[in-house]
Amino acid sequence: MLWGCSKARAKSGDVAYVALPQVTVRDRVAAVYNKVSVLRNGDRVEILDHRKLFDRIRTREGTEGWVETRSLVGKDVFDGFEQLASANSATVVQAKGIARAELNMHVTPGRQTETLYQLKKNDSVDVLRRASAEKPPPKVSSVPDTSFSPAKSASAKPSGPALEDWWLVRDTQNHVGWVYGRLLDFDVPLEIARYAENKRMVGFFVLNQISTASGKTVPQYLTLLTEPKEGMPFDYDQVRVFTWNTRRDRYETVFLEHKLNGIFPARVGTETFDKKQGAIPIFVLRLRTPGGAVVDRKYKMDGVQVRPVVADAPATAVAGKVGKSK
Repeated sequence: MLWGCSKARAKSGDVAYVALPQVTVRDRVAAVYNKVSVLRNGDRVEILDHRKLFDRIRTREGTEGWVETRSLVGKDVFDGFEQLASANSATVVQAKGIARAELNMHVTPGRQTETLYQLKKNDSVDVLRRASAEKPPPKVSSVPDTSFSPAKSASAKPSGPALEDWWLVRDTQNHVGWVYGRLLDFDVPLEIARYAENKRMVGFFVLNQISTASGKTVPQYLTLLTEPKEGMPFDYDQVRVFTWNTRRDRYETVFLEHKLNGIFPARVGTETFDKKQGAIPIFVLRLRTPGGAVVDRKYKMDGVQVRPVVADAPATAVAGKVGKSK
């Protein structure tokens, strides 16, 4: 909740944080004022006094002045973001994303939840997790619709709330928060983006790199794909492995598995199965079974062949050290 919405709790000595990209500190509450200082998103201040719509604050540097109350949030919101960052400090990055526009980072999924940090347009982020939140209902027209048709009546049956996707991201300053899915683009490597085939690539990892006949080095990828819809009960429902065909000089799908109920995070790494062969790429998928259990399924890539390693095992917080995503 914005600091201004909980002003009954604000008093002299309280700590607050700037929740806008830039805030002007003024010397007085008046139409004409002098600019004392400028604060940035996330800056910490101390509350000294309060008037309607304005707070008198002291900055870390000791500068005092007035700022609009709506530009601040309380310490409880800041602590919520700190806890979110701490809880996801070791979460494996599933993809890279780019903010399509100026974008608020929320402490929980949902348009009406608390915000503190903001992303600028084209800011790059690490994508960590996905969640769905109820979509706000459309605004109701003040003019009632008195028309009637059998088709309209038949389609009026309730089908549950509409859902929208939210993504947990980490920015370049290590702030972690939930952002509105429709304003986040996935920065899929161009060389494999065209193979999505009407799916959305929401996870991509470099499994290894190989040398081509021309001497260049190219990566080989694990990708996670989902339906181009929001509010799905899974994070992904298909995985593909792309390897480089040196003879045809192009990427090809060597492994495809679909109809999955995939859950983030997926993980990649290397493991030694044969001392002569050495370490080879592996990946671990976290899947929900039809019975509702969550299991980890490990695969290995031997050359261009991908096979499951063992039968499904119950998922754990860390199912072995399989390395970090690229």
